[in-house]
Amino acid sequence: MILFEKVADLQQYLSEYYTSDATIGFVPTMGALHEGHLSLVQQAVERNDISVCSIFVNPTQFDDKADLERYPRTLAEDMDLLRSVGNRLIFSPTVEEMYPPGLDTASGVDFGDMATHMEGAHRSGHFEGVAQVVKRLVDIVQPDHMYMGQKDYQQQALMRHMMRELDYKTEVVTCPIIREADGLAMSSRNRHLTPEERENAGQINKVLARLKENAKTLSLTEVHAQALRELENIPGATPDYLEIVDALTLKRLNNFEDAESVVACTTVRIGKVRLLDNMILR
Repeated sequence: MILFEKVADLQQYLSEYYTSDATIGFVPTMGALHEGHLSLVQQAVERNDISVCSIFVNPTQFDDKADLERYPRTLAEDMDLLRSVGNRLIFSPTVEEMYPPGLDTASGVDFGDMATHMEGAHRSGHFEGVAQVVKRLVDIVQPDHMYMGQKDYQQQALMRHMMRELDYKTEVVTCPIIREADGLAMSSRNRHLTPEERENAGQINKVLARLKENAKTLSLTEVHAQALRELENIPGATPDYLEIVDALTLKRLNNFEDAESVVACTTVRIGKVRLLDNMILR
């Protein structure tokens, strides 16, 4: 396993892959890795000639300074986990290396309405920061395939849109949510839950599962209202939103018949932790 901190060093190592028919897989992360991340890395390892995992806590996507400072940094443990699934290359740069003075790192992509609701309505500047860091990382690594998790559904949809808008060769591969035994979507932030909060958090996925079942017989308006009430009734929980949207365009829907692919997305606050989850309805 090789840890790179400098852009030039990583690109020099990858140069032979750039000039051959070999494929490069890439998984961007902020570290504090768990089984969800490792499932992405495993696919990158298995489906490509070489895989790169980045570990970089990106300051430009945090609208809350306290959240940035609280985000766990566990590089040594992360390296052990990546080694266990066969990942050979880690890129863990400093902020100065990622955003050097004088370099324009803005994405230049207009996401329109795709980025203004759900997470976009609750985290000012978040997606601009995500787009900035992902574009920068893709420019550095130049991967053929980038693996992202379904848990951050809006984020992966926006990154897919960005790759198309920039006419990049990188394909965004969306991988299924990895869940705990009780259904809670794995997240680096789960470790901040108290034991009681953790037990209650397991109900979020159960609400979404009932929503999916009810969608077979009830209208969109009915299943949305019922599921929102159930989320609000989880002890200690406050839903930021529950939206049922077109799975491709992220447009809000009034009826299930308005889109071929439909997904329900939610973020629920329990204690000081925001928990994202979603369920593909069709």
